[in-house]
Amino acid sequence: MTDTEKKRKKIEYSPQEKYMKEALKQAKKAEALEEVPIGCVIVYEGKVIARAYNRRNTDKNTLAHAEISAIRKASKKLGDWRLEGCSLYVTLEPCQMCAGAIVQARISEVIMGAMNPKAGCGGSVLNLLQMEEFNHQVKVTRGVLAEECSNMLSDFFKRLREKKKENK
Repeated sequence: MTDTEKKRKKIEYSPQEKYMKEALKQAKKAEALEEVPIGCVIVYEGKVIARAYNRRNTDKNTLAHAEISAIRKASKKLGDWRLEGCSLYVTLEPCQMCAGAIVQARISEVIMGAMNPKAGCGGSVLNLLQMEEFNHQVKVTRGVLAEECSNMLSDFFKRLREKKKENK
């Protein structure tokens, strides 16, 4: 069901959809900077405690992924590097760096929008989030607002390819 249909029928979003919508708002901020539109929010006790979006090109920093920035903000907010009891919502399946940081931060749950078959480490290429060999495993939910998250990324890369053609 589309957003318009839900609004028309006054259907409430599930909590997961509501928080993924917040992550999508962050992704739009990245897109406005001509960054790959990836957004993330971290929720603790029913409240968003951190919001972030991809800023790799803007900051010229490999580490400026949405998840890493959100983890940093959430740790500061809670005054602890351990983010047990937190849920991380992200519009694109985390890469190996972000999945590792999520495990290291002891985040309890990750909710993903679109999957990343080329570099995803939450189930596509690898599943670092749930490896029994690690001292922490993360509960994972995939596909929340997947179509909306995926379309945002597809549209971004389509525009990028068209722009490159125009500049040739």
